[in-house]
Amino acid sequence: MKRYPPDLPAVLITPAVAAALAEDLGAAGDITTLATLAPDATAVAVMNSRQQGVIAGLKLARAAFDAMQAGLVFEALVADGDVVRAGQDIARISGNARAIMSAERVALNYLCHMSGIASHTARFVAAVAGTGAQVCDTRKTTPGLRAFEKYAVRCGGGANHRFGLDDAILIKDNHIAVAGGVRAAVAQARAYAGHLVAIEVEVDRLEQLSEALELGVAALLLDNMSNAQLRAAVALNAGRAKLEASGGVTLETVAAIAATGVDYISTSRITMAAGVLDIGLDIDLAAG
Repeated sequence: MKRYPPDLPAVLITPAVAAALAEDLGAAGDITTLATLAPDATAVAVMNSRQQGVIAGLKLARAAFDAMQAGLVFEALVADGDVVRAGQDIARISGNARAIMSAERVALNYLCHMSGIASHTARFVAAVAGTGAQVCDTRKTTPGLRAFEKYAVRCGGGANHRFGLDDAILIKDNHIAVAGGVRAAVAQARAYAGHLVAIEVEVDRLEQLSEALELGVAALLLDNMSNAQLRAAVALNAGRAKLEASGGVTLETVAAIAATGVDYISTSRITMAAGVLDIGLDIDLAAG
């Protein structure tokens, strides 16, 4: 089946970039650029990746330059999801020099952050290649940036878990404790949810797994189980529900977890522990 590339709607990008520019420019604007560059000065700038990695966030970078309303020309030389080598040019921006300088940092902040997540996700995805398991993100994201960070995960080859509390039911240990057990929690969830809302139950013991399987839930989150427990859970499940391993997942342990036969491995490390991809912007003096 053809896998379409991830995308971000403009309705999310435009206000986020506008807010970031407003935060950076403040009430007086870019006073360094205003003081040193003539209003009609022009330039060509090149964005260059100083590390090997996976690119994500080009639409936000473009939006930052477009928001200056100076007619800047943004030419992407790669696409989101592309693997780039150290030293590779990824975009060229030409036009009014003041506008380029004033939008530079916001464009780079988005691009470096999102590309860092895409690159780190790609490492996890490579580690589980051939096992059939998918690497998923979690809701542990930077406030206000969830849609962009989850988009970056997809650019890196990962998959998205739920986006928020409102798009799927995930019954966790605290819900089970207050509701009075797995059976009671699932019954309440089914009575509340519509027929299109998926229900997943978190379990940390094989006894809980057996009980949840009897209830016919769609997915089970196997929380902090050892690899031996995960293998036992896969055998006990026998393909009835989708199994998701979570808790304590690292780049060093993810391959062994995938080898147990689980369907998904969710980890916050691909968003919360990812560094940035070092991308810079320099003026191309030769182009002037």
